[in-house]
Amino acid sequence: MSRPLTIALTKGRILKETLPLLARAGVEPLEDIDSSRKLVFATNYAGLQLVVIRGTDVPTYVRHGAAELGVVGKDILLEHGAEGLYEPLDLGIARCRLMTAGPVGWQGSGARVRVATKFANIARRHFATRGVHADVIKLYGAMELAPLMNLADLIVDIVDTGNTLRANGMEPLDEIACISSRLVVNKAAMRSHHSRIQPLIERLSAVVAES
Repeated sequence: MSRPLTIALTKGRILKETLPLLARAGVEPLEDIDSSRKLVFATNYAGLQLVVIRGTDVPTYVRHGAAELGVVGKDILLEHGAEGLYEPLDLGIARCRLMTAGPVGWQGSGARVRVATKFANIARRHFATRGVHADVIKLYGAMELAPLMNLADLIVDIVDTGNTLRANGMEPLDEIACISSRLVVNKAAMRSHHSRIQPLIERLSAVVAES
């Protein structure tokens, strides 16, 4: 008996939107993920298990073959790279925008700007294409606080409704990318387990097409 295929799923909002999609494709965990302390879950789909991890870890698990497939936000792929991965399907879930934002009425004054973000690589590339040198300050949360406390001029962050920005006297500026969750597949696994992986991709594709 060959070992089960593994799909690495991203915790949080993406997980909540992925599980119904998988269910419509005929894949359901055999126990409730929300109420369990487990990290690995058997499913009703023969030879397939799920693992639930941090989004930033999903590409690493898939790249190194610990999981054959994964579901991860496009923001993570843009920030950390997609080497060794195929990206066969945009699942169209957990949609949001990756944007620059700043205090209402902010005006830049020169070719240098201080930017607070957890997306350091994306921010540097974005500003470099505009001929602006970004002094990137890596933060992991509460980005809106950085301009308020004069730590940074602008932020680069995920924007959903924009309510948090408005509540803190900020406004969205430039859209860097439209973000959604993607199915990724280990390139070597796609070759060695093609007959098992391709039907899964086709099932999910059909579900996405119906959505």
